[in-house]
Amino acid sequence: MFYGEYPHSLDKKSRMIIPSRFRDVIKEMYIEKFYITRGLDECLFMFSDNEWRAQESKFREMSFTKKEVRKFRRLFFSGAAEVIPDKQWRILIPDYLKEYAKLKKNIMIIGVSSRIEIWDRDKWGDFYKSSKQNYEEIAERLMEP
Repeated sequence: MFYGEYPHSLDKKSRMIIPSRFRDVIKEMYIEKFYITRGLDECLFMFSDNEWRAQESKFREMSFTKKEVRKFRRLFFSGAAEVIPDKQWRILIPDYLKEYAKLKKNIMIIGVSSRIEIWDRDKWGDFYKSSKQNYEEIAERLMEP
């Protein structure tokens, strides 16, 4: 699905251009719209319509009587914005999501398999630097049989 790291910029109207590699996937999968919401680690998550529906389904299976489930669902879904790329492959990032992710002009768009993440470029650099040192240790813990 979506893979790679792509430095981009927000324009004056808070729009970002979808990377050309992602456009090919979008065309192949006939994706017409996306949902952007608050992600984790102060980035934004962007899901195709189908993947968004799959996420909704997972959340519906969780008991709403659990306080943490209610809290997370509220923040996750209340932050969601439906976006449709224009003819130039731009999408508008709503101000409240820009504020949440502390996005400035320079951003990093990364493919994380079934979703796209949108990061402030400096914040992504910091995350990458601090995480790459533990990459092999994390792999060992997660990939153990």
